[in-house]
Amino acid sequence: MAKYRLVLLRHGEGAWNKENRFCSWVDQKLSSDGIKEAQNCGKHLKALGFEFDLVFTSVLSRSIQTAWLILEEMGQEWVPIQSSWRLNERHYGALIGLNRAEMALNHGEEQVKIWRRSYDVTPPPIPESHPYYEEIYNDRRYKCSDVSQDNLPKAESLKDVLDRLLPYWNEKIVPELKSGKMILISAHGNSSRALLKHVEGISDEDIINVTLPTGVPILLELDENLHPLGPHQFLGDQEAIQAAIKKVEDQGKVKSAEK
Repeated sequence: MAKYRLVLLRHGEGAWNKENRFCSWVDQKLSSDGIKEAQNCGKHLKALGFEFDLVFTSVLSRSIQTAWLILEEMGQEWVPIQSSWRLNERHYGALIGLNRAEMALNHGEEQVKIWRRSYDVTPPPIPESHPYYEEIYNDRRYKCSDVSQDNLPKAESLKDVLDRLLPYWNEKIVPELKSGKMILISAHGNSSRALLKHVEGISDEDIINVTLPTGVPILLELDENLHPLGPHQFLGDQEAIQAAIKKVEDQGKVKSAEK
């Protein structure tokens, strides 16, 4: 019997997800498909009887918008939401805005997989000349963060994501979980992967093979010490979920017509 239960998910599809570009810290709204994914996620969680007490999101719009749509579908719009940059997507540095398939053509699929999925490889840092540098670092939302803008990352490995996420997990989320609250975390592919790695004890080598599709809720059932009672569970049509996982994995591959 689980002492604590937690639902975690990667936000619905964003505009740049659809274009197969590294979105990272560039703020994006959900695509029309992403809106449907979030709404369907809310419907499914409602049908399963979930009742949330608190929601955590990043400070990026696609994460927050996903949470709003889920709560609306569940009739739980009143549930409080807390947002932190520590749940943001991984900072992809100089890769931000680039197309994954084109990068696979230029650098090889294996190198792109390492950049996307490995634990401790950091991409090149974002230079001040980057077309999205000013948009990110002049954004007002980071003036309200718990670190100075000078100390915000310029590029991150998954290990870096876990390092900046863990204080928030331990100091903000865990106490709420242990108080008995049912929590939803609407985050991103890499912040969710980092959290799964920590909670489930996934090895540095195995995390490269963990892929999360957009808009699919993940259930974690934990004991009194926050240890998992079993592997995380994707909630929904399992065949459709596996197809969605393959779609994400294929984003880093050269398109057939280009091979």
